[in-house]
Amino acid sequence: MISKWNYLPLTSEQQKSVEELAHCYSDTPAVCELLVQRGVEGVEDAERFFNPSLNDLLDPFLMPQMDLAVRRLNKAMGSKEKIMVYGDYDVDGTTAVALVYKYLQNFYSSIDYYIPTRDDDGYGISERVIDEFAQQGVKLVIILDCGIKAIEEIKYAKTLGIDFIICDHHVPDDELPPAAAILNPKLEDSTYPYHDLSGCGVGYKFMQAFAISNGIDQADLQAMLDLVAVSIAADIVPMTGENRIMSYHGLRRLNSNPNMGLRAIIRICNLSGREITISDVIFKIGPRINASGRMQSGQEAVDLLVARDANDAYEKAKAIDQYNKDRKELDKRITDEASALLAERDESHSDKKAIVIYNKNWHRGIIGIVASRLTELYYKPAVVLTQSNGLATGSSRSVQGFDIYKAIDTTRDLLENFGGHTYAVGLSLKEENIPEFTRRFEQYVAENITKSQLTPQIDIDTYLTFADITPRLIGLLKKFNPFGPGNQKPVFCTRGVTDFGTSKLVGRKLEHIKLELVDDTSGKVFNGIAFNLAEYYERIHAGESFDIVYTIEENKHRNAPSQLQLLIKEIRMR
Repeated sequence: MISKWNYLPLTSEQQKSVEELAHCYSDTPAVCELLVQRGVEGVEDAERFFNPSLNDLLDPFLMPQMDLAVRRLNKAMGSKEKIMVYGDYDVDGTTAVALVYKYLQNFYSSIDYYIPTRDDDGYGISERVIDEFAQQGVKLVIILDCGIKAIEEIKYAKTLGIDFIICDHHVPDDELPPAAAILNPKLEDSTYPYHDLSGCGVGYKFMQAFAISNGIDQADLQAMLDLVAVSIAADIVPMTGENRIMSYHGLRRLNSNPNMGLRAIIRICNLSGREITISDVIFKIGPRINASGRMQSGQEAVDLLVARDANDAYEKAKAIDQYNKDRKELDKRITDEASALLAERDESHSDKKAIVIYNKNWHRGIIGIVASRLTELYYKPAVVLTQSNGLATGSSRSVQGFDIYKAIDTTRDLLENFGGHTYAVGLSLKEENIPEFTRRFEQYVAENITKSQLTPQIDIDTYLTFADITPRLIGLLKKFNPFGPGNQKPVFCTRGVTDFGTSKLVGRKLEHIKLELVDDTSGKVFNGIAFNLAEYYERIHAGESFDIVYTIEENKHRNAPSQLQLLIKEIRMR
């Protein structure tokens, strides 16, 4: 599917900021433009952006109910109550549980952790698990990355003398659970200045407040920012504000002295001795942690992340790595089955603006990935459903700019449960409600989605000539790390490039082009790789000029100097 290329010129106000930044970056005007696009307004602001400081993290007590949460935790510890740390089974939830449990264990011994299973417990907290906690004498549950909609369950827990502190970042309903404290920057009346924390990030702010209230130096807590960085990258929350600061320092920790469990995963991924980036977390570290909750139990992921022995951690990491291999095989099979079903429905030529697909035999832990694959393939919002515990249980994913949470919220009377974000929602409903859910969901999408939202978009940050790509530019581009939503890796466009004469087809099926390119602004020859764009090879090889949209990558190999490569997203012949 051919994308629409978008470039948004700077406003007159932004142009003034560019002129101010040019006092320091006059030799790289592209950097000035990139900074202004990210909200940087002056030289001092640019220095803060390039050198994120932990001193710029917000006061955790700005978050509503933080004082209540800390007071209740201090009371539990002072009264020697049993505390349970509970969280979701994905990367965000398991890293959050590992962080809070491991940190509090430094000061308190009557504490344990629990991760629900997808099949037996489902998402969130259940009365069955609360009964178990009551039998164990638990008096306080710190629930992370879930709980904001557990109204009846927390009411039930109160009848058994169990309090909850909720640390969540999902969108709440109008009615809130009767918890001892709710920490959620998305609460309607929240005055907390930053709304986009991960679940683990909320847990970190809670522990930060606990440390401040008790006069504890925060060095040991800051040493756990590698867990927060993994949660931010894997949960794909915005890489702005506090998230960017914590990710920056968390990545430094990952590269210097990571958590014992993360170190074992790094070894399993063959990342030892290399600079670990956000991409490594998203594509290698995160999926392995996630695979535990998808295929078996997220509890095993926490066991790994709180491990204290290197050999024990490595054995646990090997088991999780096997889960990830199994997950890949299952993912491919179910995606192929879903694609075949949609091909039968001729989805590519369907007028429908959304996809809803159900197969009661699909593995519940994989359907979120399948929903993502279908969204990428058909570029439509997608809901994938399977059967679990007598209900149709599903995951949904959306396209850029379309709020799928709002779409699913309009069908809440048909649902047993749902929750999530703008672009990803989990849900469950009775099987007999699937047809009506499908009808209403598809109708809402059809009436509210725009034509541009149904077309893949490539947003161009700025135009470059090959003469602009200098060592100084490359050095400054590195300082834009870490990348993520709100601070994506810069996307450039260069017009009128041609083949140097040495480009060739590569890949098992010769589906990629390995390029050597020139333009008329310099004598530089740049290497590039264009995946799955072999259709353009003959015209490129014949010497026709073309425009490219790309990111600039550094290929690093052991014992060899790094080399620049243009990772080409799309080609447009002139």
